Amino acid sequence: MTAPGFTVSAFILLLHVSFVANYPSGKVTKSCGGMIPEHGHTPQSHPAHNISVSQKTFRPGDQIKVTLSGPPFKGFLLEARDAENLSGPPVGSFTLIDSHVSQLLTCEDVQGSAVSHRSPSKKTEIKVFWDAPSGAPNHITFLATVVEKYKIYWVKIPGPVISQPNVPPFTTPEATIAPMPTVPSVSHLTRSFNASDCGNKKFCIRSPLNCDPEKERACVFLSFTRDDQSVMVEMSGPSKGYLSVAFSHDRWMGDDDAYVCILEDQIVHIQPSHLTGRSHPIMDFGDPLEDMAWRLVDGVMQCSFRRNITLPGVKNRFDLNASYYIFVADGAAVDGRIHKHSQQPLITYEKYNVTGDPKNIGGSHSLLLLKVHGASNSHAHYFCPHLYCFPSAFYLQRRLELGTCDKCNAYFTNFVACSLHSCDKGGKKHAGYHPYLGFIVMVLAVLQLLLAAFRPPLHDPRRQMFNWTHWSMGTAARIIAVAAMFLGMDLPGLNLPGPWKTYAMIGFVAWHVGTEIILEIHAYRLSRKVEILDDDRIQILQSFTAAEAEGYVFKKVVLAIYVCGNLTFLTMFLSAINRL
Repeated sequence: MTAPGFTVSAFILLLHVSFVANYPSGKVTKSCGGMIPEHGHTPQSHPAHNISVSQKTFRPGDQIKVTLSGPPFKGFLLEARDAENLSGPPVGSFTLIDSHVSQLLTCEDVQGSAVSHRSPSKKTEIKVFWDAPSGAPNHITFLATVVEKYKIYWVKIPGPVISQPNVPPFTTPEATIAPMPTVPSVSHLTRSFNASDCGNKKFCIRSPLNCDPEKERACVFLSFTRDDQSVMVEMSGPSKGYLSVAFSHDRWMGDDDAYVCILEDQIVHIQPSHLTGRSHPIMDFGDPLEDMAWRLVDGVMQCSFRRNITLPGVKNRFDLNASYYIFVADGAAVDGRIHKHSQQPLITYEKYNVTGDPKNIGGSHSLLLLKVHGASNSHAHYFCPHLYCFPSAFYLQRRLELGTCDKCNAYFTNFVACSLHSCDKGGKKHAGYHPYLGFIVMVLAVLQLLLAAFRPPLHDPRRQMFNWTHWSMGTAARIIAVAAMFLGMDLPGLNLPGPWKTYAMIGFVAWHVGTEIILEIHAYRLSRKVEILDDDRIQILQSFTAAEAEGYVFKKVVLAIYVCGNLTFLTMFLSAINRL
């Protein structure tokens, strides 16, 4: 099998849902034109909500109260249109009556030309003022899209027509909403998928590699079987709400061809979609998927569909004769509304052509540079401050701490920060405070190097200030580094198994702090037996006196145990990273 080329960025596939229901803030400006939610469901045909107006005639400059009312709903979009051209741009602007439940949108570069919800809380009535512009059409009507919940919504509910005085009466029949494409029928699978033809007749992606979806509940399985000019896609895996597959030109999220199997009311809906940048997926309508089928057994979702290899003229669908990175993700769904994937998606190691020679391959849930980042972070924060600084602090003169520890810590932490910066393209906002704490540690380490370069002589009056400054910065760097590692363990791209990762880090911190306390107590007790030969020298155990000889064996034993413990913690952490 080809050597793993792991991915270099987190693929945040299918984070939430689209338009009104998945934009709880109501920022739906991009849907001003069509007023159609991209939910992947057919809109309701008989409106349950009503639009009323305060008057039936208007003049430019008039302000007309518009009321949208009906059964409780969560989201809405209200616009005024030319009654003789409902597909035209919004006309005029609105003024809010209650800014707590509604907000203004800018459509077609006209501020306030539409109104939407401010939150997903349920409401039964919305009131706003419409301000008639100069040069308004003779006849105006109001249109509203109303979302009761994700799968129940109405598109372009028509309101009454209002007209300017002394104009010909409005006689054009009200336009009806164009019917949505018919949703293809979906059948029920009668048996589980078979992996016996993987690498022979099927192009298969499996995790763990060579797992069997018929026998292993945890098996993530994706297969492609070419049949003349079409491909049969089979997808299986444990899921709480949805499974998805996406084809990508690169290892970054954006401009990808995706397909989602969504569980809703114990029924699986199979929906094509596409991705545009690090944002919500957009559900597509009318794409020619055939032979769709699904199955739910013991928390395992299985779905299949067929699509043509080439789909000329169909927007957002890729030609499957080419090679792509392939992503598989799963996550929760509520009422057909998908949420962020539960773990880092499974991503192939390199690009593959699923219509070419059948292969049997695996993938990775973690990212190569994040693995390197985690490994170097472990080295910088386990080995440097603890396996270098610690012995030099208790077993040698403290001045040796500067040369060995700070150089190591600075160089490695610098590399760690740079690796995070380079591997998480555009994804820092998903890493929380971790990169910022890492940057602070890097700065402190570099400052320690500069501080050491200008270290005053041993007997200089400024030496005490230097010692305290050096100790304070080093201690702060170590504390912040531990905090950064705790936060870094939860990065989705690293995908460390929990909760043992947290327990391991807590154990390491307790191990180090406990050992340091023991040696501090031991050093203090020995120091009371040591004759201070030179008042100007900073020492704990600086001469081989009888007292020092007594404690030397104890210190060696503690050091050996401490180093073995540190190596054990480090090995456990690196092994976990390597297995991902």
